[in-house]
Amino acid sequence: MVGPGGASGAERRGMPHAVAGAVGAYGERVAARYLTEAGMQVLDRNWRCSIGELDIVALDGSCLVVCEVKTRRGLTYGSPLEAVTLRKAARLRRLAASWLVEHPHVGARISDVRVDVVAVLRPRTGPALVEHVVAVTS
Repeated sequence: MVGPGGASGAERRGMPHAVAGAVGAYGERVAARYLTEAGMQVLDRNWRCSIGELDIVALDGSCLVVCEVKTRRGLTYGSPLEAVTLRKAARLRRLAASWLVEHPHVGARISDVRVDVVAVLRPRTGPALVEHVVAVTS
């Protein structure tokens, strides 16, 4: 998001846009691999429409899972999970409905829709830490 003076939130916090984008892309790759290894089938990544973007769309059995991925390099600004509010989760559900409209062939196999969050913490040294919160809304 662009703020006053044309700076994104990441830039206002001292992280250049290109670095923030690279960190985000890294987190999404880690999250997609994590979900695949957990047995989900990733159907789409970075899907966009006029009302927003879904980071990851996956199938968990017959449940459509829309995953918001939040990546941080440290905890200075809080846990990545803290960035996903109930308002954001409600928006993700609306985006899931839009995704299903554009993918009717998948809709016939869906019994439920769920919003998950995958938080990726990428410390300066060592492997990334992944936390998966299932069903952040009812």
